[in-house]
Amino acid sequence: MEAARPPVTVGKFVVVGGGIAGVTCAEQLAIQFPSEEILLVTASPVIKAVTNFKQVSKVLEEFDVEEQPSTMLENRFPNIKVIESEVKQLKSEEHCILTEDGSQYVYKKLCLCAGAKPKLICEGNPYVLGIRDTDSAQEFQKQLTKAKRIMIIGNGGIALELAYEIEGCEVIWAIKDKAIGNTFFDAGAAEFLTSKLIAEKPEAKIAHKRTRYTIEGRKKEAEAKANAGHIGSALGPDWHEGLNLKGTKEFSHKIHIETMCEVKKIYLQKEFRFSKKNSLNFPKDHHNQSVTTDKEIWPVYVELTNEKIYGCDFIVSATGVTPNVEPFLCGNKFDLGEDGGLKVDDHMRTSLPDIYAAGDVCSASWQPSPFWQQMRLWTQARQMGWYAAKCMAAATLGDSIDMDFSFELFAHVTKFFNYKVVLLGKYNAQSLGSDHELMLRCTRGQEYIKVVMQNGRMMGAVLIGETNLEETFENLILNQMNLSSYGEDLLDPNIDIEDYFD
Repeated sequence: MEAARPPVTVGKFVVVGGGIAGVTCAEQLAIQFPSEEILLVTASPVIKAVTNFKQVSKVLEEFDVEEQPSTMLENRFPNIKVIESEVKQLKSEEHCILTEDGSQYVYKKLCLCAGAKPKLICEGNPYVLGIRDTDSAQEFQKQLTKAKRIMIIGNGGIALELAYEIEGCEVIWAIKDKAIGNTFFDAGAAEFLTSKLIAEKPEAKIAHKRTRYTIEGRKKEAEAKANAGHIGSALGPDWHEGLNLKGTKEFSHKIHIETMCEVKKIYLQKEFRFSKKNSLNFPKDHHNQSVTTDKEIWPVYVELTNEKIYGCDFIVSATGVTPNVEPFLCGNKFDLGEDGGLKVDDHMRTSLPDIYAAGDVCSASWQPSPFWQQMRLWTQARQMGWYAAKCMAAATLGDSIDMDFSFELFAHVTKFFNYKVVLLGKYNAQSLGSDHELMLRCTRGQEYIKVVMQNGRMMGAVLIGETNLEETFENLILNQMNLSSYGEDLLDPNIDIEDYFD
């Protein structure tokens, strides 16, 4: 007797991934093709929707990321059908995907937006937590309520947020760089922020402009994720809002930073006892380097490459992400970027026919604008998802399409330590070599402005605090006006630069 063949659904457009890139792509396709059914395949019953979108300037945009049940997306766009299942296999030659529930979906155009997964410093250790999606953030919150000391490994956005937000628990933060936030900041900006980090936090926080996540009614998702290999879609801005990040102790904020080091070895309690090594107490202050042996017994111990050993309740691995390409590689000859993502051209096409990719899963392999670089951030996920849908539509209709303007200039706005942070262009002088100069203006506790100049022209900028300079600097980078004659006056607080270049 012949085995039952899996049910086959035919869709002109199929999108994989319920994160920002996938949902934006599906929405845009639904608008472009109102009479076509758009299939969105996602492993999670909740999707990430962009809300309160605001175009701050020509390139800079602000929005909230909201978790919503997939039914809300289907209600907004009746021609989007959400399929709640993981992708088991992609058969690119047959133009079809197989899902874990045994179904087959045949496509004419497919967009892969499967995001990325956290790089864990140690797989399978119960005391090592990676934070990537809302579920892992909630698991972290649960563990933190019982913790007296934790260790954070990594120096990206999530590590920065955690280091600032956690209260009532000793935090040892190990980074491989000289200064915090190396992805986003130079040493000067890091120094500006570190003073805020080690200060006692005020009781009342400044209200966030962005909407908070809803964390209610998520039992269904937890059940759906009983299989540990599942990856939810990435956290967006303000992911820690609504989570109570408080440990067991009464003090507000206690943090110690170990720089220029990485994890050498992780010991469980028993292993550490047999090793006959000593762990260190939490350092008493930031200047006094004398540390004493810790008498407390901890569930897990971390030995750093600087030979220091600290015990803690658990370790947060916040060492970045890797593109989630695994479900699609078997039997398909995708070209991959150096970072392991699916290579895409300037129309978001992968190396295989009729397959596009957007967001964290892809590697931009076109010749970029001199002021743009790919970073796995929610703003780029939205832009790529939107542009991929436009490219899929143009190819279907036989139209030509120009590269979207958002890829002309890297622009990202976020919040760190309650400061507004705007990053523009080559803000850290990426790929400029030594042939550049920096101009700085800093008012301690209020604002930090850094401008990257090359041959008298502005190439990038970091703005921390309410500077109101983002639109002016964006224009100066894009129009490449020669600013040599202004010299240091460019950042003179007594000169209203916005009016100057209006």
